[in-house]
Amino acid sequence: MIKVAMLSFWHVHAGDYAKQVTEHANTEIVAVWDELPARGQQEAEKRGVPFYEDLAELLANPEIDAVVIDTPTNLHREVMVAAAKAGKHIFTEKVIAPTLKEVNEILDAVNEAGVTLTVSLPRLNSASTLAIQEIVEKELLGTLTLVRTRLSHNGGISTESNPNGWLPEHFYNAEQCGGGALIDLGCHPMYLTRLLLGLPEAVSASYGYVTGREVEDNAVATLQYANGAIGVVEAGFVNAFSPFVIEVHGTDGSVLYSEHDGRVLIRSNKLAETNGQWTAYENWPAERISAFDQWVSHIQNGTKAETNIQLAVDLTKLMEAANQSVAKKQQIRVDSLTQ
Repeated sequence: MIKVAMLSFWHVHAGDYAKQVTEHANTEIVAVWDELPARGQQEAEKRGVPFYEDLAELLANPEIDAVVIDTPTNLHREVMVAAAKAGKHIFTEKVIAPTLKEVNEILDAVNEAGVTLTVSLPRLNSASTLAIQEIVEKELLGTLTLVRTRLSHNGGISTESNPNGWLPEHFYNAEQCGGGALIDLGCHPMYLTRLLLGLPEAVSASYGYVTGREVEDNAVATLQYANGAIGVVEAGFVNAFSPFVIEVHGTDGSVLYSEHDGRVLIRSNKLAETNGQWTAYENWPAERISAFDQWVSHIQNGTKAETNIQLAVDLTKLMEAANQSVAKKQQIRVDSLTQ
């Protein structure tokens, strides 16, 4: 049994991860720490486990094997380095950290301690993503030229029941979050674009502030590739009815997926039997186990989440480049980021 401590309930998904820990046959919650003691005390009492006001004291407990980190993003480096040095395996909400420099410091601590780190990048494991990957790997689209992805919701829109929108107010705190819609929701389209097209040469971004908060609630990032391919990533907190969508286009075909109907549609010059028409792609690969379940498996087997970590590192590169692009009002080369 892997004994897990929950480190903060700041993130909206912290409760979901706590549920996964509780429901997994090989993990259990044994402690809670939170940067807000009142919130942490409440969550600990709810689960009947000790609350630690002092993080160092919790990490010094040899009976705790691992931690789930859902702190504000700006605390990730501090908390993860401390956890790694204490020999605790780490599962964390994306992003690893807001900057590449911080990510490298975390990875140095993780590698030196020999602990297992896994980042929650859930859409890597969905059946629709695996189906699209399969289509690309079969070269049914030819050379890829454009990937466009969008993920947004209405969390920032004022309603009668939620005058400030349903998203927690601290998700608009620039210091805690490291950004707004792009670093929160846009993470998912960003790592999917990276998955399909690779790491781009440069990034440019535009942010909108529809609700007037200090972080963007409407965002677009454009990824530029050496071979002429382009990635377009869109995210927002101010769209009433916007399903997740992904389009992948190439020299021989295109594939479309939208959660409004849950179908993967393909049109390809290499599929003669479709007569050049849009056709539903059938026999999808099975969905992969969750990132949390993968983390537990890595701990049990002494393996590392190498692909997960590489994609997560690249995700921070792309987010940092996008933020710099907006701040400097120019395209940012990925290789110019501080290591």
